[in-house]
Amino acid sequence: MTTPSLAVPLRLSGAVRMRTEPLKKAGPCTAVILGAGGDLMHRKLLPALYHLMHDGLLDEEFAVVGAGLEPMNDASFRAAMRQAVLDALEATEIGHVPDASWDRFAARLFYVQGDLASPALYAAVRERLTEIERSCSRDRGRLFYLALPPSVYASAVEHLAASGLAARMEDPAARPWVRVIIEKPFGRSLASARALNQVVLKALAEHQVYRIDHYLGKETVQNLLVFRFANSIFEPVWNRQHVDHVQITAAETVGVEHRAGYYEQAGVVRDMFQNHLLQLFTLTAMEPPVAFQADAVRDEKAKVLRAIRPVPESALHDYTVRGQYGPGMIGSTSVPGYREEPKVSPTSPTPTYAAVRLMIDNWRWQGVPFFLRSGKRMARRATEIAIQFKRPPHLLFPQTDGEALEPNVLAIRVQPDEGISLCFEIKIPGVDVRMTSVQMDFSYGEAFGSTDHSAYETLLLDCMVGDATLFARSDSVEASWAVVDPIIEAWEAKPPAHLPNYAAGSWGPAVADEFIARDGSRWRQP
Repeated sequence: MTTPSLAVPLRLSGAVRMRTEPLKKAGPCTAVILGAGGDLMHRKLLPALYHLMHDGLLDEEFAVVGAGLEPMNDASFRAAMRQAVLDALEATEIGHVPDASWDRFAARLFYVQGDLASPALYAAVRERLTEIERSCSRDRGRLFYLALPPSVYASAVEHLAASGLAARMEDPAARPWVRVIIEKPFGRSLASARALNQVVLKALAEHQVYRIDHYLGKETVQNLLVFRFANSIFEPVWNRQHVDHVQITAAETVGVEHRAGYYEQAGVVRDMFQNHLLQLFTLTAMEPPVAFQADAVRDEKAKVLRAIRPVPESALHDYTVRGQYGPGMIGSTSVPGYREEPKVSPTSPTPTYAAVRLMIDNWRWQGVPFFLRSGKRMARRATEIAIQFKRPPHLLFPQTDGEALEPNVLAIRVQPDEGISLCFEIKIPGVDVRMTSVQMDFSYGEAFGSTDHSAYETLLLDCMVGDATLFARSDSVEASWAVVDPIIEAWEAKPPAHLPNYAAGSWGPAVADEFIARDGSRWRQP
């Protein structure tokens, strides 16, 4: 339209209802981090655990046992972890680590050094756990976190079972409990995911296994269920009668950085679609669960994954687009193309961008395309879910040349500025009937202030209290691989000759614009 759209912020009316007591608090337990010398422990896990303690959400008898190959003892491990917390909290509301607070937390930190492929390491961990549990006045759970390369997940689980550290428990209510968190990626194909599930479920019951995807710990992702099922004005139009299409975008400005070895083997579909984007997709498209309970929610997520129409290899070009970034500009900085990155082959066919059209063969969504896209070195860092509604069947109001009726769009921003916006048409004041688009915007930051809680805090606490709602179940993992495997296999069988096909700092390849235009749509630029 020739008239620019207006942004109208939404304000909270009345007082926000807050509880004086936390809904969740962990009972006594010990978190054993396998791979405690790695980047994940330093950047995410230990700062998250410290923040939980700072907020009073951990039990006084909580403890952490780090296990890794790095030559450390308890004292040097505690010093390294203090620095990790300082680095992570430098820009947060806490900002520093008070000595008294750190001393109280550090007293709970222990370290066991050894080879994670050796039974001796697990025997040493068992001995250390026995010492800790002997001094505890109550039964305490055991949480094992596999902060390890995916290639050793299976052997780590087998060692945990063989050493007696993690026994299979058929009763979810049994105490003391044992739970295992497994990082993504869970397998690299349907066959490997099935094989890993067989190993894991031979050693542990399904209720003991927490397959983590940190996207599901983000506030906006969790709020999607509340938004859909606690507001009666939206659910009646959340279907094929009213929705034209859905776009789910996860755009990154960063390149492959230090992950070239992994990324050359993975590519964008394994890295982003099988887990993050399909998780957002299921929460958007699922039917209402019978209750807000783990299995009820995960049942509906599994159903919608199984309802996705298979992508036929003969018509792959109608359902998918792939791309790879070349040299370009991110802001005012010149950056190299993917093939010029360190440790990347100069002829690499690895896609760094993908767009996929998914169709759901069920009653609610028949005929409604879901467009999923993700790419590196894009114009802007943004993750959002955009529901575009159908235009009115007959427009009553005249339009001047160059004007076009903009569709109503409900956009749920996952990151970086978490919030929800709704775009709709209004009349411009004046004697003529002229229209413009306005955008009503709700920002979590403006409404509730900034929060420094990470997704890992939410997910770690959920695991400690036994709430698996935000974790992937074995059937959903396999169902998601069944969706993306045919795409990956077809692409790997026919390497493209046209890469790179988009400049760093752009919104992706031109062919992606042509791809969505076939459905009469165009990509949003979040």
